[in-house]
Amino acid sequence: MDDNELRELQTDRTVDARGMACPGPLLEAKKAITEVADNGVLEVLSSDEGTNNDIPMWSKKMNYEVLGIIEEAGFWRLFVKKTV
Repeated sequence: MDDNELRELQTDRTVDARGMACPGPLLEAKKAITEVADNGVLEVLSSDEGTNNDIPMWSKKMNYEVLGIIEEAGFWRLFVKKTV
């Protein structure tokens, strides 16, 4: 998905982990994904650049799909689809 498609994407849950250091954003994502229905989308907001590696690695391990990452002013938005 391109940035415009991601910005218009309806997410099922958003985690605001801005200001948290590693592993905070990943731990918050792990908790939040349990509240997302199968094929739903989790959005993670993070100001920790390491999250851009951590979330995709975790997603691959869990067989989830990373739809994309958008860089905003001072933080990133990561979109993860909970695939079954």
